Amino acid sequence: MELLLGLILLIGAIVVAWYSPDWWGSFWNFRHAAWEFLKGGAFWFVAMLGVLFILLGISDLKG
Repeated sequence: MELLLGLILLIGAIVVAWYSPDWWGSFWNFRHAAWEFLKGGAFWFVAMLGVLFILLGISDLKG
């Protein structure tokens, strides 16, 4: 039941995001919002990975 509900919600979100610019205009463009969120997440992932490597390098220098 949980898998079926999850699949329905996922497909529903994809359909709404795909057709949102056509239905409601540019203000409710969920596809653009999802793309901006993905780009922001990729940026913060790379930035935090850099911070992690810097901290690991400092730890190696001290030890």
